[in-house]
Amino acid sequence: MRKLGNTAIEKITPWFSIIILLSLWELGVRLYNIKPWILPGPVQVFNAIVNSLDILMVHTITTFYEASLGLIISIILALIVAFILNHVEWLNYAVYPLLIISQTIPLIVLAVLFIIWFGWGLLPKVLIVILVCFFPITINLINGLRSVDPDQINLFNSMNASLWDTFKMVKFPHALPSFFTGLKIAATYSIMAAVIGEWLGAKQGLGYFMTIKQKSFAIDEVLAAVVIICVISLGLVKLIELIEYVVIPWNRIKKE
Repeated sequence: MRKLGNTAIEKITPWFSIIILLSLWELGVRLYNIKPWILPGPVQVFNAIVNSLDILMVHTITTFYEASLGLIISIILALIVAFILNHVEWLNYAVYPLLIISQTIPLIVLAVLFIIWFGWGLLPKVLIVILVCFFPITINLINGLRSVDPDQINLFNSMNASLWDTFKMVKFPHALPSFFTGLKIAATYSIMAAVIGEWLGAKQGLGYFMTIKQKSFAIDEVLAAVVIICVISLGLVKLIELIEYVVIPWNRIKKE
């Protein structure tokens, strides 16, 4: 009973916090008579979502497609790179620092360069998403592969197992929790990266929508797009958590 009570509290508390925050926001806007073009209240933002839902969905589909495509490519590249670096030690020493350095370059600079080089189409947005998502997935997966019990690897080596068999049956299953941790981080970054690319140069997408509305001081519609971005990001994380729950039953049992 105590466990069920704790679970209910864990689920209710975030929603309760959100309701309090939105109530204080709406109260502050009304109490201090803040102009809508400076800061609209939650009610006005909700009305903007309802009134602009059709056009918002068109832009949302574009952004979601860019983010999903970039995330999928990032996963594939991360699996390949992590496998290679885990088995070629000297290459790991050479490439690992480059992965760290790649994250020190301001994203906004790379986004501008990609748009200059590749235009306003799909490619620069996908490249930005890949650049942002590849790092957390790869680093977490490499760390997970490194944490495998050496005795398990030695056991497979004693049975003349191939590198692929050892990776498939020992290393990768052990690294799956770390992989999903990186994947959840990357999922939240993917939408943000796609929006940044659209913000700097695009013909469609939530970033483009926000840029147009910002110039006309329609802040309620800008915040409506922000709400959509948050909902998509949270939805992606919850989807990955569901996949993790199904794919790693031993990790679920360990937590319980």
